[in-house]
Amino acid sequence: MPDVSPEPFTILITLQVRPGREAEFLGLLAPVLNAMRHEPTFINTILHQDPEDPCRFLLYETWTDRRDLVEVQMQRPYRAALNARLPDLLAEPRRIEVWQALRADFAFRSG
Repeated sequence: MPDVSPEPFTILITLQVRPGREAEFLGLLAPVLNAMRHEPTFINTILHQDPEDPCRFLLYETWTDRRDLVEVQMQRPYRAALNARLPDLLAEPRRIEVWQALRADFAFRSG
């Protein structure tokens, strides 16, 4: 991940899972997402599934520090099981894009 600096940023990770392996993938991913929320440089994550291709997933993650993500977070033991299985679970290499947020708007509604 180039341009390692302490600025908030977003990564988009696209994963194409082999057909029939979606539940296994999600089972390995859930503990990683659950643990990430407790990290000091973590802001948020949203997991998406393509409505037209149930084997295609998108992770939207926002972090405060690229260096920490690369040097610390990606090495966390809670990622080991998922990382070990990814080559077998994925139909193609995952795609990782780094984005810089310019603006964020949210609507909070009750009910």
